[in-house]
Amino acid sequence: MVALTARLQHEFNYSDKILAKKGLKRLNINPKNVAMGWAIDFSAQALREIIIGLGGKMDGFTMRSGFQITVSSELMAILAIASDLKDLRERIGKIVVAYDKQKKPVTTRDLEVDGAMTAIMNRTINPNLMQTIEGQPVLVHAGPFANIAIGQSSIIADRLGLKLGDYHVTESGFGVDIGFEKFWNLKCRYSGLKPDTAVIVCTVRALKMHGGGPRVVPGKPLDSAYTEKNTALVERGVENLIAHIETVKKSGIPAVVSINHFATDTDEEINIIKRAAEASGARVAIARHWEKGGDGARELAEAVVEASGEKPDFNFLYDNATTQKDRISRIATEIYGADGVVYSEEAEKKLAAIQQDPKLSGMGTCMVKTHLSLSHDPTVKGRPKGWTLPIRDVLLYRGAEFVVPVAGDIKLMPGTASDPAFRKIDVNTETGKVTGLF
Repeated sequence: MVALTARLQHEFNYSDKILAKKGLKRLNINPKNVAMGWAIDFSAQALREIIIGLGGKMDGFTMRSGFQITVSSELMAILAIASDLKDLRERIGKIVVAYDKQKKPVTTRDLEVDGAMTAIMNRTINPNLMQTIEGQPVLVHAGPFANIAIGQSSIIADRLGLKLGDYHVTESGFGVDIGFEKFWNLKCRYSGLKPDTAVIVCTVRALKMHGGGPRVVPGKPLDSAYTEKNTALVERGVENLIAHIETVKKSGIPAVVSINHFATDTDEEINIIKRAAEASGARVAIARHWEKGGDGARELAEAVVEASGEKPDFNFLYDNATTQKDRISRIATEIYGADGVVYSEEAEKKLAAIQQDPKLSGMGTCMVKTHLSLSHDPTVKGRPKGWTLPIRDVLLYRGAEFVVPVAGDIKLMPGTASDPAFRKIDVNTETGKVTGLF
């Protein structure tokens, strides 16, 4: 964005002759058709929609702009799916930053900033080696944020982990409906890797919410429905879990359900979940690692090893020849449980243009949807029936090679709550110790 806004200013201020002396050709960027914004790692709703360039002739080009959180950016998506440095370099050069006045794409390569971007990312491509408190190696690479991005740890980290260990566990952010779906139909397609099994993590509390439990408000104490026995809520909530199990089974691999056990959970509630999951064809393990560390996860580890011994019949939800509209429809109906899909006029136009271009129509389909519901509406819990998925916009990530349908009203930049965590953070001026982080 720095290169783009600077170029807009220079083309506005200087003639073609002066631009030529500087070794630049006029790109005729349309400031009303910019394809990307700024990215930061803060939650700041006031930066979602902004006006920049206010001031004099040398203070930038006045235009509408905005911020998104870094993990939702195309650059993060590219980092997650790049196979090596050469692939990263090529993909960065294809990023579309804006369109010119003839509606032709203007890329980072056109701005001659792709090399500098790759230089910044040169070491970033290496996974970060960390460890658990028990000394187990963990590779942290890329940003799982699957409601508005691909939500995967990187392909490079996965390949490295597979070289170094007998078993490699990789994360898909935000549930089976969006995290696993993108792992299944995007990441596995790009990497060529096929999983042996998938672990679905659930809690009694989460299923109580999906069963109609009271609204949970950040910063406020949990309602007693979540801390005391309530088998009725759990009975209704397991429908949500069953939907996730069925999705994993559609991929042809076995499912393992990990019930993360809390001190307030009762045997009756745990058994309801266990019976429902097993009846749906999943293995079930009770995980108490919060209490006992690695020993508390032994049952889960053994269930994963057992499931990995099966011969999976892995298959994708759609093939490369499937149209973007058909892909969206299959994801909406077979994964989310919608009755169908409706499109805004703008989304219809964009999809029609994409389908007419062979270079774009075969790109991966990376859905944008809330993680708080199987539907597009974060307030609708459980396993909703009788609803239609609305696609209001379609973004295009040419570098990552993603078509990005946006379902419902979802923000690319999170906001700050009315009772933010920073209110509790301070420093002891005698010892220098930071307080309030935990």
